[in-house]
Amino acid sequence: MNTQFEWQEAYNIGIDIIDKEHQRLFKIINKLFTLKEEEKSNRRICQEGIKYFKGHTLKHFEDEEAYMISIHYEGLEEHRRLHEGFRDHTLPVLEQELNRTDYPEEAVDHFLGVCAGWLIGHTVTEDLSITGKHVRKWEGLLPGEETEAIKKVIVQLVFDMFHLESQMISSAYNGEKFGKGVYYRLVYAGKKGERKQEIIMVFEEKLLINTVGKIMGFQSNKLDTMLIHAARYTARHFVGRIMESFSGGETYEFQEENLLTYTQFQEILEKEKLQISLLFNTGGAGYFAYCVIAPHLLEDGVGTPIENENAMDEVDKYLASRKEQEIEDTKLKVLIVDDSMVVRQGMKELLNKDYEVAAAESGVSAIRAITLNRPDLILLDYEMPICDGRQTLEMIRSEKAFEDIPVIFLTSRRDPESMIKVMPLRPAGYMFKQLKPAEIKKAVDAFFEKKKD
Repeated sequence: MNTQFEWQEAYNIGIDIIDKEHQRLFKIINKLFTLKEEEKSNRRICQEGIKYFKGHTLKHFEDEEAYMISIHYEGLEEHRRLHEGFRDHTLPVLEQELNRTDYPEEAVDHFLGVCAGWLIGHTVTEDLSITGKHVRKWEGLLPGEETEAIKKVIVQLVFDMFHLESQMISSAYNGEKFGKGVYYRLVYAGKKGERKQEIIMVFEEKLLINTVGKIMGFQSNKLDTMLIHAARYTARHFVGRIMESFSGGETYEFQEENLLTYTQFQEILEKEKLQISLLFNTGGAGYFAYCVIAPHLLEDGVGTPIENENAMDEVDKYLASRKEQEIEDTKLKVLIVDDSMVVRQGMKELLNKDYEVAAAESGVSAIRAITLNRPDLILLDYEMPICDGRQTLEMIRSEKAFEDIPVIFLTSRRDPESMIKVMPLRPAGYMFKQLKPAEIKKAVDAFFEKKKD
């Protein structure tokens, strides 16, 4: 894989003693990556890695804390707590895992991935904050202003961490699929445990490869164990910084994390109301979404919480589930556009076994869904309010990239005049809502069979 950290000048925070140690830690990680590729003795490699990485990391923590004391840095205690968590819990658990499993390759990848992810996230978020180079806290905001403020914080963080320009393209992301997704859930609790926040970050796979993977010199176009672990820790720092900006003085503690399948993500969206749901584009690097449910009382069954002790097994299970999802992704895609939730849900249940089914409740949400995940067929309600089926199809046909997507109208009307009006928009057909479910399914199957011929 030839993984190598890519140090960038922008990672320097302007404090010589800290910058030099950051560069040294990057070099040590690079040495470990090189040894892993070239040598056969994983035990010797990891023992050396633990010795050097741990030693230099602890020295770096001491120097950094001494500097923060010297400048009376107000965030010292919180910063020190992060150091203690990595030093007293994360590193010891990784060492125990290596010793217990006798240094297999997957345990080596876990060790290197966690250390790399922690180093990336800590360097470009918490350490940068020592100099004041981060977005100010936002307080006393109205809901609309808060959305705008969160957008600004996220855009700035993405630039600070990965030097990518990003744009918010929707403040009402509704779980639409985009590319191959990674769904990462984090849960935080108030100090007394009475208030909780649940954050779900959705990443297009290629975005992780183009950000965390790029820093690591990742040369594959697929996720692997090491990159998943690195991305987990980087994302945790990212979310922590956003929460810090909007805590209003309340302290939240990290409680739980999960890697979700798309189905699990959809189930959460169906049960819970999102207080914040923002979709971003980073140009060619990929999409990502930031979703918040708060306050939230957790229910069992969302997924197995990831701890240091079981992280290796959980990531392996997650990667295996992604292989199953790749098989699922070969299904033809059908988009249901209807203002009735009953119709949308009924059609999804009817077609879900044989097709990948998405749903949209309006013409505008349909355009967004098509942009993110182009369907092979659209079933479009003709009688929607505000923006009806004809107007929606006009929007679809006005986009050159969408003009050849087949659209079948769902309608309860049988008057020829309505059908004649939309003929110039080239619908692929009409389907009456009064048909029995088996007949609707048969009609969709027949449409795709005819396309094969």
